[in-house]
Amino acid sequence: MERIRMQQRASLFFLVCLGLGVLGEISFLHGRIGLSYIVFLTGFYLVFFVRYRLSFNHRRIGLLFMLAIWILAGSFVFYDNILFYNLNLFILPLLVLFHIVLVTGPKKLDWAAPSFLKTLWDKLIAGIKYSFRFCNSLFDKLFKNMNIQLAQTLKRVLAGLVIGIPLLLVITGLLMSADTVFQDVVLRLPQFILELHFWEGTFRILVVIFLGLLFFGLFQVLQVRIKPKENSRPATRFEWSWDSITAITILIMLNTVYVLFAVIQFRYFFSNGLQDGFTYAEYARRGFMELMLVTLINWSLILSYLKFVHPVSKALKITLKIMYSLLIVVSGIMLISAYQRLSMYEAAYGFTIDRILAQSFMVFLFVIFAYTLIKVWIEKLTLLHFYFIAGLVFYITLNAMNLEEIIVDSNMERYEETGKLDVYYLDSLSYAGVDGLMELFEAEPDYPELRRILQQRQEQVMNEPETSWQSFNFTRQDVIRKIQELDL
Repeated sequence: MERIRMQQRASLFFLVCLGLGVLGEISFLHGRIGLSYIVFLTGFYLVFFVRYRLSFNHRRIGLLFMLAIWILAGSFVFYDNILFYNLNLFILPLLVLFHIVLVTGPKKLDWAAPSFLKTLWDKLIAGIKYSFRFCNSLFDKLFKNMNIQLAQTLKRVLAGLVIGIPLLLVITGLLMSADTVFQDVVLRLPQFILELHFWEGTFRILVVIFLGLLFFGLFQVLQVRIKPKENSRPATRFEWSWDSITAITILIMLNTVYVLFAVIQFRYFFSNGLQDGFTYAEYARRGFMELMLVTLINWSLILSYLKFVHPVSKALKITLKIMYSLLIVVSGIMLISAYQRLSMYEAAYGFTIDRILAQSFMVFLFVIFAYTLIKVWIEKLTLLHFYFIAGLVFYITLNAMNLEEIIVDSNMERYEETGKLDVYYLDSLSYAGVDGLMELFEAEPDYPELRRILQQRQEQVMNEPETSWQSFNFTRQDVIRKIQELDL
């Protein structure tokens, strides 16, 4: 009796997940995503919270993930940045999966360990397998009163239809393209069949079923402990380590070069102008080479040494810490130098999304190095947890800052000071760039090529079909209204 009630609840919950699949199809397959992402997440987490009744672990980090998810979803509504739009299409589902697996997992789950990625994958596969088993049991119920042989035949026919219908549609379309007579015969089908938009309707139904089964299976296995696969061979643990003396020797050599380089080039690092014989492009490029050196060599070297070097005496331990600290300090000097060089480059050539992102990444690296320096002297701190949280906060901040608007404002300020502005670059941005061009038009309507660019944009907006509610975006709607009212 209890098993029957559990099966009934599972069937009812499957219908709820199918409804969530319908919401997903409506939210993501009807034009550009905007407001619809928040609508979908509201429905998704409503089902999730009702299903698990707030019995969660890791609540503090879980709240951080919830905040990150909603901020990133809000960027689809408030901002119009193509780069982050495409990135968030990939990152947001991963964050949601990470969050729901984390808060429903055991208390001792190490979410910052690389092994947690395998946990995510195992949960996803377990959910898919659960959905397959559920479909199989559903078929068994439908055919339980039939002859076994007939039931098996019908199941195979249904499987054939699921595989054959999409294949039939593809082949029919190819044959229609290859032979006009066959195309005419197909087009003489009753009008009501053509009006069904069979291709599109079939695809949408399949998407709903796929999403419903995916959500259903995943929700059902979140709190199910996945047993590790048995291995016939005994596990052998290998502890790899660096020799302390070897590590100190390498660090002394590197630090000697870095300190000598910093001392000799100190004026070159922090001068307010260019060195003789260098252009701004060469000056900035050399700074980025130093940044690459900092990122690829110094940081990776420090991390590997912290993990794999185990000094046997207190003197060696103190010596290593001093060497680590010196390497981090010199790396910080190089970061500051690279940041200053790029700032000079921007003052000369303008602000772009690549340059702003590079500067932001330098700030992030500086924070990472500062925490690593603290870790060197306070050994109980964990690096991976901080790196993960800092990276997440960094990405959220980039999304919340509206970088394109910052770029437009910075370029407009530079225009007021120098009279120089790259209108073609602003036009290559999203609607925030168009807004900047209209601001420039009000101040300087005769700026070269500006009127032509805005006329093209205005024609493009006028010819675009009206957007659906799923695509609603505040920035886009405001700029469209302004450009429609613009007198060119």
